[in-house]
Amino acid sequence: MVTKSRAYFEGPLIQLQARFSHIYPEASDARPVNPMAPEHLCGAFVEVSQTLEIQIRERLIVLKQFDRYVVSNLGILLDEANRALIQAGVIPDFRYRGKVGAQIERGSPAQPNDGNQTRRTGSQAEGRSESALFDHIHKLLARQRKQDDAQLPRFRNPDLHLISGAELSQLLDQFPAEQTGNLDDLSAGEPVIINALEVVEQLITAAQSAGDRKPALTEMDEDLINLVSMLFDFILNDDNLSAPIQVLISRLQIPILKVVIKDRSFFSRADHPARKLLNALARAGIGWSDSTEKSQDKLYDQIHHIAQRVANEFDGDIALFEALFDEFEQFQSQENRKAALLEQRTRESERGRIKSRKAQETVDQLLQEKVSQHEVPDSVRDILLNGWSRVMFLAYLRDEVEHRWCPTVRVVEDLIWCLQPHMDGKERDQWVRLVPALLKSLQAGLQEVSYNSARLDDMMIKVKRELTEAFHAHAQPRTEGARTPVTEPAQTVGDAATPAQNRQLQELEDIGIGQYIGLIANIEVGHWVEFKLVNGSRFRCKLSAVIEEADCFVFVNRMGLKVIEKSRTQLAHDIKNERLVMLQQNPLFDRALGAVMGDLRRKTA
Repeated sequence: MVTKSRAYFEGPLIQLQARFSHIYPEASDARPVNPMAPEHLCGAFVEVSQTLEIQIRERLIVLKQFDRYVVSNLGILLDEANRALIQAGVIPDFRYRGKVGAQIERGSPAQPNDGNQTRRTGSQAEGRSESALFDHIHKLLARQRKQDDAQLPRFRNPDLHLISGAELSQLLDQFPAEQTGNLDDLSAGEPVIINALEVVEQLITAAQSAGDRKPALTEMDEDLINLVSMLFDFILNDDNLSAPIQVLISRLQIPILKVVIKDRSFFSRADHPARKLLNALARAGIGWSDSTEKSQDKLYDQIHHIAQRVANEFDGDIALFEALFDEFEQFQSQENRKAALLEQRTRESERGRIKSRKAQETVDQLLQEKVSQHEVPDSVRDILLNGWSRVMFLAYLRDEVEHRWCPTVRVVEDLIWCLQPHMDGKERDQWVRLVPALLKSLQAGLQEVSYNSARLDDMMIKVKRELTEAFHAHAQPRTEGARTPVTEPAQTVGDAATPAQNRQLQELEDIGIGQYIGLIANIEVGHWVEFKLVNGSRFRCKLSAVIEEADCFVFVNRMGLKVIEKSRTQLAHDIKNERLVMLQQNPLFDRALGAVMGDLRRKTA
């Protein structure tokens, strides 16, 4: 809920956070900078809901309703809070264009303007939002500098020459390419973690001329460099990224640093071209696992190609990222269409197979129960188990449309009842009325499923003979009343303890995994997970379908082909034994920025 609301209501949240930061400049985790932030609202609700004495399934229902009716409408509350602070004069001119569209400036009259005025207004808004977000990060880094000045060295001195952003970009162009790996094959080796600040210091020292004032970074550029380093540290330690993609993305640290030095809106604009491209590469590669066939995979080859072009060609022009993003989106669109078609076929095939299996199990179980409760002649048992079972199987599969399942079950019950001896006059009258229609239904159903025509007539003659003999029998009836429900067979003494033991074992089993069953509701169709095998290997797959009637979860790979199916209980055991990890789906950069800011707040609290 927190992740979703932060993505959907990015604009109002940044506005509100900036205004609370203005009111409470010394805010900390103990005194939240934004008490209306999703994590505080959701955390408070979870804490209160702990007092409810309900099971995990019911608790999940409560949480889902909170998500649906409260969190999903959080934007209304945030807008009202911003309006109240604006009316109170707290940064009244600050507006921010979030990822879900422009925030509406309430109360401002509609005025016609030309394209230039619109662009100026947009630039001013972006500048303010960029300033608000980075100023907040800058304050957090400044607090950390005070606590540990050695961790973030300072170069400020009246006798120093503070280099400009343009000079810093030129220095980064001299960064030795071999430090980020072979530019012809970016996938070689391990992810490269670069201490960007140390690299820049070395470049500055190397560029210093004799007699010149010692060059140094401005505090703002120093913070930008450290922030990019922290973001890439998170990215390269993020288990949600597959290892091959981590290697490629690690090669982009210096190009991204060049972007940030040139354009700080990278942090505040969700639609920044470089940020969009980074998120798109990570999103596309989420289904990748370690593979020895990288060169044969079109997707991996495309990601490698784009990362290589960024590393080789970026010269400060942001348009390169926009062009590469468009190229990648076009490629992804084609690949996704193919995968979606395969996945749809896989899903339909699995639904049909599982429903067929469920139908066969249901038919077999029902027939075995029915024929085991009475003495049934071999000829009738044969025609039920080997002939009528086919009729019931098709009726089960078509029941949603034709509603023939119950009538086929009734034929079985009526046939078994008619084979029992009946002495009561009413029962015998009912037998006379029932048998002709029963024989007609039996023969018609068997003919429909193409039962052996050579044997059918012979089998029907045997059934009629058995029915006639049962009608003329004078033994005491085994049931009382017309067609009473069949009771379960009595347990023998030797088996009496078995069901109780099974129930006890099942209860212990349920207690052991009950808390994990509820977590499965968090795995929605389309979500990616990672399974760990007993031999230590891992593979990633996506939940494609949940077939409730068979308690079956079907997972596919990124090509849309089935890789595994699991029951709810099996998934709960996998979670309990840490063999299943649910991968986060939200954009990579948003996740990294949120983690870094949270870490800074904790360190400076």
